[in-house]
Amino acid sequence: MSTDDYLDAARDCILDVGWRRTTLTEVARRAGVSRMTIYRTWSDMPTLLADLMTREWSAIVTASDPHSDITDRVLATVGALRANELFQRIVELDPALLLPYLLNRRGRSQDLILALIETSIREGQADRSIRAGNPVVMARSLVLAAHGFVISAHTMVDDDVSEEDLYNEARLIIARVLAP
Repeated sequence: MSTDDYLDAARDCILDVGWRRTTLTEVARRAGVSRMTIYRTWSDMPTLLADLMTREWSAIVTASDPHSDITDRVLATVGALRANELFQRIVELDPALLLPYLLNRRGRSQDLILALIETSIREGQADRSIRAGNPVVMARSLVLAAHGFVISAHTMVDDDVSEEDLYNEARLIIARVLAP
């Protein structure tokens, strides 16, 4: 079995019972291996969860078409994260798991997102389709803005404003931030 098989077992556990009720012992049972096999790779659930989230979110981020417009890629990533089954389950049952990545530190997948956006900004600046400015600051600002759409967009949807309305506005925000 591979590390991905163990992460798949952990994902299944979290989807079934949530993170707080998932144990390394249960992950081992679902993976069909001994507890020690799991403990050799992950000493605790937070470490396993970090690897699972990195794998899950990185797959989403790298799935967007690298040839499409940066605005489209950012919005596609926001939508895919919001629709992701694991993300939804964490938000539903264990939203506090996301707080360290919003309040204390960046995670590996956030660093990946930043690197991809920064590269796109540099390329756009080179062909003058994106305004001049510090691409590191610009990328970080876009990620900060996107956090709100990923985490809280559902709180802004009601009879007056649809999710599509919000995405259209997000498109304008990103386009105007990057416009030459």
